[in-house]
Amino acid sequence: MSVSSRRRRRHSGATRRTQEERRSRTQARLLEATMECLVDLGWSGTSTTEVARRAGVSRGAQQHHYPTKMILVAAALEHLLEAQRLAYETAFAVLPKERRNVTGALDLLWEVFRGRPAKALMELAVAARTDEELRPLCVDLNERILQTIAETFEKLFPANTLPPDFTDTLLRGLFAMFVGLSIQNALDDDSGGHQAAVLRQVKEIARLIVPEPGGPAPAARGDDGDGTAPPQQASAASAADAP
Repeated sequence: MSVSSRRRRRHSGATRRTQEERRSRTQARLLEATMECLVDLGWSGTSTTEVARRAGVSRGAQQHHYPTKMILVAAALEHLLEAQRLAYETAFAVLPKERRNVTGALDLLWEVFRGRPAKALMELAVAARTDEELRPLCVDLNERILQTIAETFEKLFPANTLPPDFTDTLLRGLFAMFVGLSIQNALDDDSGGHQAAVLRQVKEIARLIVPEPGGPAPAARGDDGDGTAPPQQASAASAADAP
């Protein structure tokens, strides 16, 4: 192979990488702009024209990457779910060692639910109730978020020995509660401190049933396997019920 041929191949490869980088940057701007539109303008106020304007790209470039509003929103939804998962795991990993526990995990989860990406997802979920075109895109949104929460819980607390069906129900209840709290928070920013009070109670309960990372795991069942609480759990429950 001649020297000129090798140079052409190197130049071609560099050009492709540069084009791919530009493509990725443009798509990222469009997806972030979509999220901002959903939060600021709602589903009905979000348009591809406004998204392109906020992203700083031409309408032609927007249509090249995402030809329709639904394709754009579908891509933004995937982007939001993955970005939130990565951001959560990263934030947990850099917490001080003493906060890398269930309390720290719940504090971070509450931050996620109050953030703009979560508000964009909430906007889609609410709008899908009455929008026949949007509903198929969001019909499994709750389950997908719950799956992410469950996978993250298993990763952060591998010593957990709670029965799988109990863990699933527990996380579903936690998710439903945080959704409700986040709606309240969006309206009053917890001016009365009620959401913070609920979160404190939840953390107190969670500390009784979720093991500390690196610490001994609480037994999930009694010694005789009948599902009754072992002595240490019964003592904890009695202490929690005491005035």
